[in-house]
Amino acid sequence: MSTPFPFTAVVGQDDLRLGLLLNAVSPAVGGVLVRGEKGTAKSTAVRALAALMPEVSVVPGCRFSCDPASPDPACPDGPHEPGTGESRKARTVELPVGASEDRLVGALDIERALAEGVKAFEPGLLADAHRGILYVDEVNLLHDHLVDLLLDAAAMGASYVEREGVSVRHAARFLLVGTMNPEEGELRPQLLDRFGLTVEVAASRETDQRVEVVRRRLAYDDDPAGFAAMWADEEGALRARIVAARALLPEVRLGDKALRQIAATCAAFEVDGMRADIVMARTATALAAWAGRTDVLAEDVRQAALLALPHRRRRNPFDAPGLDEDKLDDTLEQNSGEDDDPDPDGPGGGGRPPRGDGPDTPPQPEGEAGDTPAQSVPEQGQGQGQRSSGGGEQQPVRAAEPFRTKMLSVPGLGEGAAGRRSRARTEHGRTTGARRPQGALTKLHLAATVQAAAPHQRARGRSGRGLVVRRDDLRQATREGREGNLVLFVVDASGSMAARQRMSAVKGAVLSLLLDAYQRRDKVGLITFRGRDAEVVLPPTSSVDAAAARLEMLPTGGRTPVAAGLLKAHEVLRVERLRDPSRRPLLVVVTDGRATGGPEPVALASRAARLHEAEGTASVVVDCESGPVRLGLAGGLARDLGGTAVTLDELRADSIAGLVRDVQGTSRRAA
Repeated sequence: MSTPFPFTAVVGQDDLRLGLLLNAVSPAVGGVLVRGEKGTAKSTAVRALAALMPEVSVVPGCRFSCDPASPDPACPDGPHEPGTGESRKARTVELPVGASEDRLVGALDIERALAEGVKAFEPGLLADAHRGILYVDEVNLLHDHLVDLLLDAAAMGASYVEREGVSVRHAARFLLVGTMNPEEGELRPQLLDRFGLTVEVAASRETDQRVEVVRRRLAYDDDPAGFAAMWADEEGALRARIVAARALLPEVRLGDKALRQIAATCAAFEVDGMRADIVMARTATALAAWAGRTDVLAEDVRQAALLALPHRRRRNPFDAPGLDEDKLDDTLEQNSGEDDDPDPDGPGGGGRPPRGDGPDTPPQPEGEAGDTPAQSVPEQGQGQGQRSSGGGEQQPVRAAEPFRTKMLSVPGLGEGAAGRRSRARTEHGRTTGARRPQGALTKLHLAATVQAAAPHQRARGRSGRGLVVRRDDLRQATREGREGNLVLFVVDASGSMAARQRMSAVKGAVLSLLLDAYQRRDKVGLITFRGRDAEVVLPPTSSVDAAAARLEMLPTGGRTPVAAGLLKAHEVLRVERLRDPSRRPLLVVVTDGRATGGPEPVALASRAARLHEAEGTASVVVDCESGPVRLGLAGGLARDLGGTAVTLDELRADSIAGLVRDVQGTSRRAA
């Protein structure tokens, strides 16, 4: 077994370490979501935490890690008599992004359940993680229904598996840790709220700290065991502190003043629901126990707010998580009335507490206030000094207020990733038929299974009331739901679009479509064209907020090379079909259709559009033409694409044109 990197050897990342340690002290806090750029020790710190977790005593032979002192009466391997168990290390179980539902929650042997009435259950990862750590790397890329199952189990402390009237329940209490890179897409606000704490991590900008990171990593790679031995004393001291804090936790008192500060803070920051108040109370209590105190102070409430509230304040996917610390301090001060706390003016009261204080924790450098990664911004071709390829350039204008758009969907029936846009064959949805299972059976079609087994009952010697079922009789239910698509935006940023009011409306429309793509679990890409060429501003990604940031900085000016934009889109889609052939594309061209520049620009744009028609790409043209004289060029472009055209007004969901519009395309791929 490989030697993990010591937790105490992680340089900086104070919030990350504190969030993990608080959950180790009190798993009731509800886990921690770690957000940050790649290469910031997220996974290293999580895996290192396992070595600090106290050993657990388990019932010998129990696959569900029951505590011998109080075994679970509903354990599928039970019942267990209370007695002496065996000790082992707490497990760290990793949930892969591509895991199936059966792998997560476990699987029932449907054949035995139907034929014998036996609950033959194969435990999943939730059972393995009981009384340990469940680590989900890239949790934002996990399918939504798996995240729902995961968070439900974490909230209830139990996992339920139900199939065709057969139900199995087992305990599943674990420390939940998720890591994610926001550039690859965000979690839904409902799912963000289910994580107790969140921390933002970024690489330090201090030279000395970066040098120390490299020095320690190289030393570890050269001799993992020797490096771990150098930190053994610090690891042991931190492990002892966790044990002591756990023992002290039941004695910690949450006074009325602290409760009022928690409630006032959550109200002041307008967080939804009451989960934030409960998490803050549990976190403040854990902070007091971690500091060796039995009373919760204002400094504990402040730190709890910084960990528990930022991810609960997002109102839409384009809002960056964060907390106004001046407003937080004012709220705490306004609600700092006296009660029976022994030291209301204790050290650091109302201020940010020192992290890791105590004789058994090694000194650690403070994190930088500016370490939180900002929103992605364009690196080239987007700033004020962007070179204009033809005609004068105008500075970026702000997008108009977004609105609810019509649902644009790809025709036909796909088989892409689960989402909410186009019809598709999925694991979840309404049942439309049955087929023989290919691999493991996941969704039984009971009627079809009985129908397949019924003609063979006499030949199989059926004598009792039970149905004799064989493996060949089982039928998998086929279901129809919705898939997410690749929505590729091709936006005209030329001089013909440069009127400020007009471009603001166009950006508002694209922003509205991006918000719609976020809600429907799509991947998005952004191409702009102006001057003499087109540019891939954002390659296809799940990070819709990154696309919004690039759109906001988009300048305008120059000629209108429509053909260049369509050819660039054709190349991007060709590559994406190789990478993800099951994800169907939807091309959204935002232009007035007035192609200019070069010989025969309109004819060239028409030929480029027919390339997409030949590929069967579903497409829609958002016609931005305005004014009393309209040439209808966008409509002609839509016909060449084999798609349809909508005006900015028609794009609104509340327009008289209707609520749903399928993109009409000659899509052979969607058949």
